[in-house]
Amino acid sequence: MPSVNQIIRDELLAHAIGLDQYGSGLAHRMILLLNRADTELLAAVAQALASIDLPGGRIDGLEELLAPVQRINTAAYRKVLDTLMAEMRHLLAYEVEFQSTLFGRAIPGEVLARVPLTTIDAEQVYANAVNEAFQGANLQRWMAGAERNRLKAIKSAISTGRVHGEAIHNIISEIRGATPNQTDGKLEGSRRGLASIVRTASAHAGAEVRAAFYQANVRLIVAEQWVAVLDNRTSSMCRLRDGKRYTPGDHQPIGHNVPWLRGPGKLHCYCRPHSEPILKSFSMLGLSLGEIGPRVRESMDGDVPANITYLAWLADQSAARQDEILGPTRGRLYREGRMPLEEMYSSRGDYLTLDQLRARDAAAFRRAGL
Repeated sequence: MPSVNQIIRDELLAHAIGLDQYGSGLAHRMILLLNRADTELLAAVAQALASIDLPGGRIDGLEELLAPVQRINTAAYRKVLDTLMAEMRHLLAYEVEFQSTLFGRAIPGEVLARVPLTTIDAEQVYANAVNEAFQGANLQRWMAGAERNRLKAIKSAISTGRVHGEAIHNIISEIRGATPNQTDGKLEGSRRGLASIVRTASAHAGAEVRAAFYQANVRLIVAEQWVAVLDNRTSSMCRLRDGKRYTPGDHQPIGHNVPWLRGPGKLHCYCRPHSEPILKSFSMLGLSLGEIGPRVRESMDGDVPANITYLAWLADQSAARQDEILGPTRGRLYREGRMPLEEMYSSRGDYLTLDQLRARDAAAFRRAGL
């Protein structure tokens, strides 16, 4: 019988992988939303270029001519930000629900009757998440900076092109891109920047919920463990902290001297690790032998490995969960030993919507008997 700590560890790690896939999917959708303005934006650029007819490549009055381009660009980013803020509200509400459901089902009722869970306010967490700075700025400021950077890149391409006497269609091609997938254009940089913002924001949101939920239920937790290894692309600073434990709430190192800093999910851009709580044993919770039965005592006394690798964790999961993470074909090849995991696995995986993430977690809970 797995311990409560083992159950929570497995479900949190599987959920973290799903959340990572969800972040990639959300970034993809936000890029598609931004791309909708490209045709109108480039048409406005072409019209501005056609209005420039000055000798010697002078581009006096460019700011005025590009005013329509700026309006289109601003409107596009405003639409993305509004959509992203709404998505973040839904995501945070679900993350709060997920944590409450997991702990409420994994921890025996006899324990919760004496040490009940404390709920947290999803709206308050949302307000904290969108207003708190991550990597130096909050979400609104990051988006405002991305908007300015795209307009700056467009202006730079126009200025350089006119100074060198390039034709209008060549300048447009420089901005849009000349290859079939248009990844060589100036607009591609704004897409990559937006993807980084969205992925970082979704990881930050998950970290906010964990921090608030664990803080609210600190009397149940003896330590928080940093879990960094979701695949082979973990950053060196996160690998250093993988498996290390910290005191709940104030995050002081336990048995080592590596600082928590901002914590998993917040340490750097697109920080994908998470933390998992190590629950107190029944005796640490102040429960007596007569209050709970032997099976409950046993389930509350089990620890988790201080340093588990992703490969070891995945190998221990059910075929259904392996297929969820790797895909059915790759999952079968993995179990048959016909293809090493590092050759087939990408953390991007399949794009997950929030509804798909919710359904996957619900199915995982059912399989775990929660």
